[in-house]
Amino acid sequence: MNQASLHRLLMANAKKKDPKILFDQRLATNLTLIQQLYFSLYPEETNLDNFQKLLSLLPVLFKERPEHLKLQDISRIEEGNWYQSEKIVGMQLYVEHFNKDLKGLREKIPYFKELGVNFLHLMPITTRPKGESDGGYAVNDYLKVDPKYGTKEDLLELTAEFRKQGIYLMLDFVVNHTSNEFSWAKKAIRGDKKYQGYYYTFEDYTIPAEFEKTLPEVFPETSPGSFTYIPEMGRWVMTVFNSYQWDLNYTNPDVFLEMLTNLVKLSDQGVDVVRFDALAFLWKKMGTISQNLPEAHTLIALFRMCLQVVAPGVILLAEAIVAPMDIIKYFGVDQKEGNECEIAYNASLMALLWNSVATKKTTLLYKSLLHVPDKPKDCTWINYIRCHDDIGLGYENHLIQELGWSPDMHRKFLLDYYCQHLDWSPATGLMFMYNPKTGDGRITGSAASLLGLEKGLALNDKSLIEASISKIIMLHGITLAFGGIPLIYAGDEIGTLNDYSYQKDPAKKEDNRWVNRPMQDWETIAKLDDIQSPPSKIFHTLKRLIAIRKNEPVFADHNNLSLCHTGNDHILVFERKLASGEGLLVLSNFDQNPQVIETSWIKKLGYFAQGDPVDLVTENKVSINSGLLEIAPYQLIWLKKS
Repeated sequence: MNQASLHRLLMANAKKKDPKILFDQRLATNLTLIQQLYFSLYPEETNLDNFQKLLSLLPVLFKERPEHLKLQDISRIEEGNWYQSEKIVGMQLYVEHFNKDLKGLREKIPYFKELGVNFLHLMPITTRPKGESDGGYAVNDYLKVDPKYGTKEDLLELTAEFRKQGIYLMLDFVVNHTSNEFSWAKKAIRGDKKYQGYYYTFEDYTIPAEFEKTLPEVFPETSPGSFTYIPEMGRWVMTVFNSYQWDLNYTNPDVFLEMLTNLVKLSDQGVDVVRFDALAFLWKKMGTISQNLPEAHTLIALFRMCLQVVAPGVILLAEAIVAPMDIIKYFGVDQKEGNECEIAYNASLMALLWNSVATKKTTLLYKSLLHVPDKPKDCTWINYIRCHDDIGLGYENHLIQELGWSPDMHRKFLLDYYCQHLDWSPATGLMFMYNPKTGDGRITGSAASLLGLEKGLALNDKSLIEASISKIIMLHGITLAFGGIPLIYAGDEIGTLNDYSYQKDPAKKEDNRWVNRPMQDWETIAKLDDIQSPPSKIFHTLKRLIAIRKNEPVFADHNNLSLCHTGNDHILVFERKLASGEGLLVLSNFDQNPQVIETSWIKKLGYFAQGDPVDLVTENKVSINSGLLEIAPYQLIWLKKS
């Protein structure tokens, strides 16, 4: 049993739901685990005083938490795993790209309600350096709202309105690094030894040179290497991502205490989900790639156990875009199972869907998904086809080889397919951070442009336009039906194309990820009554699919998904099933041609034994008695007993 389940059980037996009494109960329940985690990172013989500081800090942080959020914490514990509900549908957006600022965002709540979105991930809204800031992920302050978005009061008014409207909010916690303008970094530059110890800083290049032997480059084109020399400080500092992003030194226990305080105070602003950014990089060790280390998992669990004591209604999302077998570990394994992050990005599914679009086959998709262990029952995924970032090709080499393919050549094919190196490809994407030394690269571009809509419109090719619309709907339909929270990137719901305006902005032109970070097109949205336009077809279909999802309890995530094999390599089929035995089949055709599957196995599913089922997508009955079922190109089917 994970700690959250234990808290729920204990609270159910509590005679009085007093927040302070329940806090004391949670602290007592988590204390042994917190102690074990803490001393495994910071040896007991030299850190007893620091551990006492942590124990003294937790009651202070709880006392400062607003009363209405303490009461919400209690209701969340009673509610259980609310984040696994079929009624949650999310959207990710840049506030300034969506509607100017926080007040402008609040004005658009009716738009979210119309589409059916009730979970929002706002990209960083805190202060950041002028010019390059890695999209806001170079943090000047964890709690101050950047003036271009408004004020802290605007944020608090927004979160209060979200609570009234039943909208969950996710904000980023850039846990791995700060900007070089952060107060700690400024003090370090001025020679303050305490704050130099908050980062990895070195007098000469000897130790950095040893680190560099095994550290992979994150941004080899724009920020090669992982260390930057700071002349004013006379020291080298670790900068794994960009030269203006300084990596925090979590081997220093004071850093953990400071960051825990920032985490809780961020939560106190009305945040429901905290996105732990770049958490795979949290612990650095010479001689390793300093990613996914056991100490990083211990540190995450320590953050989680402490947050759970103070603010148990707030949960963590793992932003770990790593290999499939590594992603699953951020839910916690062994003693930490279910005690790290409640949610993780299903980056493997995302990358595999793009692979299936390019190859028109689902073989690697099936093989990879079957290779990943089941997640803990109290955790869930965020399923998405596109986010603000690039698309990486993080497939397992040995699985590619088992299909008879060369991993290097296969990745080259995918880059060529999506990045306009093949004349016949419908995709209009761009290459991101290509490393000629390794052949590695990533893909940028809006979902619609990567799926052919941009090219179809440019050529006025009606068949290509319709095919791209079908692909957009199919991929989103899969994420809506797969176990977890579906997350739509703002603009994808109306088929927004690549935005090339970033090339004229000095602060953005070197980062082509901005091509898939467009301004929300409110002029197009105002014309959605034109039901024949591509944006209207996409929007209204997704709106209907979202409504269907929210009305079908089978879509709640209870580890109730099973892959089904049809013998047709172009088809993906998976089943969602209730404990009662009722179920639903999701079928998708990744080929440009109609495909046929044999249906006798469908009839053997108990809930399809009598009569013909209905496709919830089209509302038409589907005959499975003929023995064969034809699935149109890029068709999505949600099959349920009629």
